[in-house]
Amino acid sequence: QVQLVESGGGLVQAGGSLRLSCAASGRTLSSYAMSWFRQAPGSEREFVAAISWSGITTYYADSAKGRFTISRDNAKNTVYLRMNGLKPEDTAVYYCAMSDRGYRSYYPSPVHGEYENWGQGTRVTVSS
Repeated sequence: QVQLVESGGGLVQAGGSLRLSCAASGRTLSSYAMSWFRQAPGSEREFVAAISWSGITTYYADSAKGRFTISRDNAKNTVYLRMNGLKPEDTAVYYCAMSDRGYRSYYPSPVHGEYENWGQGTRVTVSS
């Protein structure tokens, strides 16, 4: 069974940066597309970014384009989310996710219901 552990969240001022990490165990992360989602209080969990299993293609929500960068280091079995230019509306718990259907996928789904494997989340708070 795969375990995903996020880290790197914290409190940052608007305009600041954070890098989130998602470390996997129990499964070779390099064979799977990976995604980041976030959930703000009182809101639905929403897609943020995804990366294909090969790392060649990436996808971003409109809210993340130009500010966030998803990447992966398969040797470390880790996926990252670099967030620049943070805004108060980015405040949320951020989750990494892996879908069993993401094996060697170039097109990870942006639908959170299609993911079976989730980390515990890491909280990001952006102050104005």
